[in-house]
Amino acid sequence: MNNREIAVSFLQLAAAGRVSEAYEKYVHPDFRHHNPYFKGDRQSLQIAMAEAAQQSPNKSLEVKRTLVDGDLVAVHSRLLRANPNVPEIAVVHIVRIEGGRIIEEWEAAQELPKDSPNENGAF
Repeated sequence: MNNREIAVSFLQLAAAGRVSEAYEKYVHPDFRHHNPYFKGDRQSLQIAMAEAAQQSPNKSLEVKRTLVDGDLVAVHSRLLRANPNVPEIAVVHIVRIEGGRIIEEWEAAQELPKDSPNENGAF
């Protein structure tokens, strides 16, 4: 499995609520992240992702594009939720991979307005 496939598979499993499986398969034991809402360790983000999956089940991640630069992979995607009243989210995840496992992660997310004046859309 190449770095792009590792990053995409991890994110799709996590979005689908299979957080434990995603971490088991793809996350390095020394993982750290840069999400400002949680402590920077593996366990804190894994717990937060599992809680989010319970609160908002049946999500899916529609990958729009990926960029690979050595051990870094950027994934630009649309997070779709089962509830049509909840806005979609545009997300960019950047992961650093070491030894076939994600060891570091950054993300930036933006809620997508239903009636955007931008005719080009978010993607």
